Amino acid sequence: MDEVWIPIIMFFVIGAIVIVPIWLKSRERLEMQATLRAAIDKGQPVPAEVIEALTRSVKVPPTSLSDMRAGVIWLAVGIGIGLFGFFVSFDKHDFHFPSMGFAAIPVVIGLAFIALSFFNPNKPKPV
Repeated sequence: MDEVWIPIIMFFVIGAIVIVPIWLKSRERLEMQATLRAAIDKGQPVPAEVIEALTRSVKVPPTSLSDMRAGVIWLAVGIGIGLFGFFVSFDKHDFHFPSMGFAAIPVVIGLAFIALSFFNPNKPKPV
C-alpha cells in the first residue's frame, strides 16, 4: 500500500510547483491593483514607478531573437539527451534507440523555433 503513495505524492508536488508560483503572482498583482485603486479614489497621483512596474509584467510578443534563442536551447537539450543515450548504451544497445527517439522531440521543437525566427514579423529593436 505504501508504493501507491509515492506516485500520488509526486504528482501533487509537481502540481504544487506549477500552481503555487502562478497563484502567488496573481495574488500580488491583485494587491497591487487594490492599492492603486485606493490611491486613485483618494485623489493621489500615481507614481511613475508603479505604472512602470505594472507595465513591465505585461507579456510582449516574441521576437525573432527570442525564438532563435529558444530554438537553440531546445536543440541543445535534444542533442544532450541523444549524447547521453549514446554513451549510456555504448555497451548495451537496448537503450540507444529509445533515447534517440526521446531526444528527437526537443530537437524537432528547437528546429521549429529556429524556423519561426525567420518568419517572425517582430524583429528586435536595435540597442
